[in-house]
Amino acid sequence: MTQDELNRIIGKNIKKYRLLYNKNHSRMTQEKLAEAINVSVSLIGSLESNKINKGIGIVNLYKISVILEVPINKFFEVNDDK
Repeated sequence: MTQDELNRIIGKNIKKYRLLYNKNHSRMTQEKLAEAINVSVSLIGSLESNKINKGIGIVNLYKISVILEVPINKFFEVNDDK
């Protein structure tokens, strides 16, 4: 697996779990998530879309996992659903 592939998997899962969080909690927008972990909205947007391949540091990924109440390992899972 390449770094680019891993970044895409993580970004896709961030979006997936952020949207799932919205079903059970108050709305978590990209803006709110970015503010909560102290990064730019453009970083969250870039991670969730596959247009720009940006990576994310492990500390920020950990913060996202805590906020979205998802074990960090879930962000590395490969899902075939589109």
